[in-house]
Amino acid sequence: MPASASAVVADADASVDPPNSLRDRLKTVARYDLPASIVVFLVAVPLSIGIAIASNAPIMAGLIAAIVGGIIAGAVGGAPLLASGPAAGLTVVVAETVNTFGWKTTTAIVVGAGLLQVVLGVSRLARSALAISPIVVHAMLAGIGITIALQQVHVLLGGSSRSSVWRNLTELPAQLRAPHLSDIVVGLIVVAIMLSWKRSPARLQILPGPLVAIVAATAISFVPPLNADRIELNGSILDAIGLPTLPHGTWVPFVLAVLTIALIASVESLLSAVAVDKMHNGPKADLNRELIGQGAANMVSGMLGGLPVTGVIVRSATNVAAGARTQASSILHGVWVLLFSVLLAGLVQQIPKAALAGLLIVIGIQLVKLAHIRLAWRTGDLAVYAITVTGVLFLNLLEGVAIGVAVTLVVVLWRVVRASVHAEPIDEEHHEWRLTLEGALSFLSLPRLSRVLASIPRGSRVTVEITVDFLDHAAYEAIEEWARRHRLAGGSVCIDEIGESAMAAATVGPPIRRSHSAIARGLSPWRSHGHHPGDTGSMLTPVLDGVARYHRRHAPLLREHFNELRGGQRPRALFLTCADARLVPNVITASGPGDLFTVRNLGNLVQPNAADMSMEAALAYGIIELNVNTMIICGHSRCGAMTALLSEAGHRDGIPPAVAAWIEQALPSLDAFRAGHPVGRAAARQGYDACDQLAMVNVAWQIQNLKVHPVVGPALEEQRLDTLGLFFDIASGRVLRITESDVENLGAPND
Repeated sequence: MPASASAVVADADASVDPPNSLRDRLKTVARYDLPASIVVFLVAVPLSIGIAIASNAPIMAGLIAAIVGGIIAGAVGGAPLLASGPAAGLTVVVAETVNTFGWKTTTAIVVGAGLLQVVLGVSRLARSALAISPIVVHAMLAGIGITIALQQVHVLLGGSSRSSVWRNLTELPAQLRAPHLSDIVVGLIVVAIMLSWKRSPARLQILPGPLVAIVAATAISFVPPLNADRIELNGSILDAIGLPTLPHGTWVPFVLAVLTIALIASVESLLSAVAVDKMHNGPKADLNRELIGQGAANMVSGMLGGLPVTGVIVRSATNVAAGARTQASSILHGVWVLLFSVLLAGLVQQIPKAALAGLLIVIGIQLVKLAHIRLAWRTGDLAVYAITVTGVLFLNLLEGVAIGVAVTLVVVLWRVVRASVHAEPIDEEHHEWRLTLEGALSFLSLPRLSRVLASIPRGSRVTVEITVDFLDHAAYEAIEEWARRHRLAGGSVCIDEIGESAMAAATVGPPIRRSHSAIARGLSPWRSHGHHPGDTGSMLTPVLDGVARYHRRHAPLLREHFNELRGGQRPRALFLTCADARLVPNVITASGPGDLFTVRNLGNLVQPNAADMSMEAALAYGIIELNVNTMIICGHSRCGAMTALLSEAGHRDGIPPAVAAWIEQALPSLDAFRAGHPVGRAAARQGYDACDQLAMVNVAWQIQNLKVHPVVGPALEEQRLDTLGLFFDIASGRVLRITESDVENLGAPND
């Protein structure tokens, strides 16, 4: 790579939309695309030659593919900055195809693969090629890289590559015992330069590392007593052009080879296009058009006697880093390769074979990325990765990928259908147990489910916590039958379904996946344990049970957020509301811990001149110390304070004196309501009764009080604080906005 990752990012930030006028386009090409195309050309030439040699193809076939890939794919394709040409990812399959069919028939296979790509692109099926798991693609590239490296080690040692990975491994010791010193020196020079080039001074990295390595190794190879083997060309690029030949009686393998090359070339090109899109801020790739462009390039390359063409991430990243803006860079780099192949092809014969072997060894090693292996380890897909690599190495590319895809599907199926079934005692003295069911609970889970159910002692008190997104009738019947038998044996079973009820729906229709939230379920944690609003029993046990469930289910999800709040609170809103237990501020505002500084009292009252030190302290702390920028006053329906306020004065005698004295502070709200406050009239038009009308007027009146409050007033005048009035309708669950003169619905009424 001629530039570091930071250079790529810098150039990406500089990316702009392509210019509109012809003059602007020519300026952009001259300023950005022309210099970038030269850099890509310098990278492409040695890589194309090396890939051709590794593919057992004519050397000029690599240059033909580079020319066609640059010009045709660049002009027709839909990824502006994707540079195309022969790719290392296809060397193994091309070499095997050449060994099976011969070179002329291989070019016919390339034409067929290109035609299939065009059909897929026209059918707008390009994105379907991305359905292969990235782990499989990473493993495929790693297997190809290892194969290339093992092949080229023999060439670097002065020998020739073998036909299979197994032979390359088994015959390597013999090759090590008879090395060719000149080839080793030349090859190691390339390896050393390639591996160290990214750490060289930035001014040197203007030159492409592969070009520097090949030129340096070639120059040193002429120093006596080195005598390295060199590349031999059989004629010019014009002599290499030839029409493809169809097979004789081997159509099934022929079609299979077409499918293999088309699939691999398509996947590699599309993945490269997606990766390049992330490197710049210009127009993004049209994947269907890009697949048509790749197919057209492969058809032309095959017809001219060239290697298969794909989008190549190495050249493309170089293209972006060099400052390219449009597809002109890719097209021009193909033109430069053409001029080189026609005018300067003789220079190619000066390159030692070992130099290209060193280049390919480094490229092969770089296809095995530790980041991909670590990702496979973290995601539990290391077995998929290892199996795919092994299949590519010791079977062939297509079979290895097919096995990898099959293993991936098995792993996905296992993860989808696998349920977590776990039973544990929570109070052995009182024979209390907890059974936890999570995941997808189906007939496939019955063996494990039955085994765990059988482990629960007879006569125990069991709480069954169900957090499933899928439950079929087989699992339902197993749980119901066990619960029936357990109760007959003297035990008790309490089923706590977290989320939507899966048990009730298990036998009324086909099983479906259900969305639910354990956090939302935690808002009413006592319902499934026999407690309902209005119960008069002690809350001690439900509260302790709720704390236990919080620790098991909610705390792990919230721990990271709480950790961020450990240094102090940073709320942006002060929420003044009634003390009514039915109104939960964080629920109706979809907020979380640390978002609201909440103050509560009976009737959500705030009086400018009242001697309520608690309210004054809360307002001062929230506005002055916490610097909140919004103050919200929220009332609610069927408010007890408003109901008492509507009562005649004589009927308030039964109310505790402190409550009566506090409520009297809301008498101005009552007077405003009786005088026909516009908020009350708006509420009446919407069908709310007198109590709710008064509650809404009270919200509007308290907002007015804030303007003359000694703490809130100055903040409002300095525009450091906004106010908002809300009303929560408990029956419908709707939240309304209260202004000075109106009532606004913030959401559609529930059905």
